[in-house]
Amino acid sequence: MIHYHVSYNNPLSYFLQIEMRIPALQQPVLHLQLPAWRPGRYELQHFAQKIRKFEILDADSNPVRYEKITKDRWLVYTENLPEITVRYDFYAHQMDAGGSWLDETQLYINPVNCFMSAEGFEHQPSELVLNIPENWQIACGLKAKNQNTLLAGNFDELVDCPLFASGTLQHETYTVQGIPFHIWIQGNCKPDWPTLLAHFRDFTEEQLRLFHDFPVQDYHFMFQILPYKHYHGVEHSNSTVCVLGPADTLMQRSTYKELLGVSCHELFHTWNIKNIRPAEMMPYDFRQENYFRTGFVAEGITTYYGDYLLGRSGVFSAQQYFDELNSVLKKHYDDYGRYNYSVADSSFDMWLDGYKPGIPDRKVSIYHKGALASLLLDLELRRVTNNQFSLDDVMRRLYNDFGKRGIGYTEQDYIQIVNETAGTSFQQYFEEIIYGTKPLESPLDNALRFVGCELREEPNPVSYERKFGFRAVLKREWPNVSAIMPDAPAAFVFTTDDDIIAVNGRRVENNLNELFKDGESFEVAVFRNYQLRTVKLETSGRNYLSNYIVAKRSDATEVEKENFQRWLNQKF
Repeated sequence: MIHYHVSYNNPLSYFLQIEMRIPALQQPVLHLQLPAWRPGRYELQHFAQKIRKFEILDADSNPVRYEKITKDRWLVYTENLPEITVRYDFYAHQMDAGGSWLDETQLYINPVNCFMSAEGFEHQPSELVLNIPENWQIACGLKAKNQNTLLAGNFDELVDCPLFASGTLQHETYTVQGIPFHIWIQGNCKPDWPTLLAHFRDFTEEQLRLFHDFPVQDYHFMFQILPYKHYHGVEHSNSTVCVLGPADTLMQRSTYKELLGVSCHELFHTWNIKNIRPAEMMPYDFRQENYFRTGFVAEGITTYYGDYLLGRSGVFSAQQYFDELNSVLKKHYDDYGRYNYSVADSSFDMWLDGYKPGIPDRKVSIYHKGALASLLLDLELRRVTNNQFSLDDVMRRLYNDFGKRGIGYTEQDYIQIVNETAGTSFQQYFEEIIYGTKPLESPLDNALRFVGCELREEPNPVSYERKFGFRAVLKREWPNVSAIMPDAPAAFVFTTDDDIIAVNGRRVENNLNELFKDGESFEVAVFRNYQLRTVKLETSGRNYLSNYIVAKRSDATEVEKENFQRWLNQKF
């Protein structure tokens, strides 16, 4: 058994003291590996930059010789010692769903950030002892040996179970099909527990109905509720950490819908990515990138179901679901990378720049386009099979054929299951939507008509966005050009990061929309690279940056209304 111990001397310093004791060695050398990335975030994380005072000792506290051979890998000359102890400080000062945090009120650890594996010993069980105040409670998906000791079957289980330890945790449970679901909340907030528990039970029941099974014996929703605005969630095998704020608006619609959305999304990941896993990640290789092209399955399908199942379970009304769907549409149509890179290629390049803005219009989002591609696929499967089959059946097949058996699926496996579910080839869908860059407007509108809806294009109400195809955000004291639509009039006179200071000689003072409202030609003064320039902006007669929404059609037939109810489980 590998033994881990976590303590701290001064919580205000944010430094944890971590010990790792490895017994029963009896070998000349050993490699230690700190994970280079964490599941759920497909980019290298460089956790080793948070380590200081690294040392290795033998059983008599004598130093053991070692070399650091990569940024997060150590070669230890164990010289047949019976055991060694690794010690180091870790800086726990990252408050998001994938980080670790220490202060005087709580200890929050994502073990994948800060625990090392001993190569060759990854399948051994481990014990984690926390040196915390006696009155603190621990929230974690691991089994508890006692009040401050947790047990894991292997290294993968250990690092896939985040933990909260605090004296102020709020805790409630609910049960679905005999499975206990825990909700842990850390933060200064007052949840409406009856409402929250009822909604969580509803969407959980809907997910279990979809898959007919649950991969784990219990589940833990773990929430950090912050006093400021935040939104982030990360999936784990039998838990999720979600970080949200502001706390004082937790039960108000704006924040509460985010809590429901991220929770339903992360629970769906229990099947899709934690069990239904790409072949390239079987097993996880924590030393380096695990490239895969099926992010449109892992994240796109999950993003679709995360909101869709809230509608299907009745937690959201149809209009509330459409509001969330329209938000995804807006994000997709704001992203001109959709013309340049397929969603499959963007999946592969998550490891390169998937979570960064990057250069303009380089890639498309696997979350947003992936969700819309999943909506399109679901509706098309329902149409071609006359409502006999849907994306539900594809996901069940993936779970039963691969997830339950611990086998990773390939791109071809997924394509084959879709074709078999449809009873016909979906080659055009994959060539154009997944591996190509064909616009979604026409195919998505056609698919929506099957359920009595349509994809509706609406003119942008913001004058300068509609006329000239650029967006601006307030930066410093001026509107700053943040995005430009390719080939729009603004593309030939503006550059991103221009500060707009005057329009037709009038100073800009929170009135940019009004200044561009009337007229076809404008002289615009901008600061560019700290130099004043005057440019001429003229309309082309076209509208740009349109809004796309999903809406019910007034001429929907009774059959289409019935299809709508079969799809969303709500009356048209």
